[in-house]
Amino acid sequence: MGFILSLVFVILVLSLFLSKIKKGRAGELARLFRVLSLVFAISLFTYWFIKKSTIRIVDHSVSLQLINKLPQPLDFYLIKINKSETAEALETSHVGKIRPEYYRVEYLNMKNSDEYWIAGYLGKKNLVYFSQHAVPNKNMDQIIEVQNYINQSEKLSAIAKKEIEEDNYKNMFSGIWVTLNLLLIFLNLVLILRKKS
Repeated sequence: MGFILSLVFVILVLSLFLSKIKKGRAGELARLFRVLSLVFAISLFTYWFIKKSTIRIVDHSVSLQLINKLPQPLDFYLIKINKSETAEALETSHVGKIRPEYYRVEYLNMKNSDEYWIAGYLGKKNLVYFSQHAVPNKNMDQIIEVQNYINQSEKLSAIAKKEIEEDNYKNMFSGIWVTLNLLLIFLNLVLILRKKS
């Protein structure tokens, strides 16, 4: 996604510069390029937002219900262990903050995996919960109740912590690109609509 976001950024910046060309054949071509780049960028972000906001129930997925029984809200992450050569070895996803006596449901695609880890943070850097779970039967949904502060493996939790930090860094970097691109879409849209009126 990083390459696509940077490509959209370059196209939108070029569109801003092309807004200075107003007359003649070059002006018409510049306007056409600007309109097409806006349509492409808006379509891409619409697709991306819809994809991010829908529940991803897929084939070979296992439903995981994660219940927080602790007295404090924890921020949970899931790390799936993939055994496929084509997929990443560790796949991290952010479940979110779960309040006491509440739960979240996640759908894990276990086609190339039979193990996942759960990490719980109290605050941003304080890892207070880590557990390792096997999935022997991929037709049976999972229910995990977090009832105490445990760390089942110091070695694996260190790997998980590193993966989560890398994932958070990638998400922050993507967030900056998305914000810049949305700002450029807005500027380009204002310039085109102002020119029409």
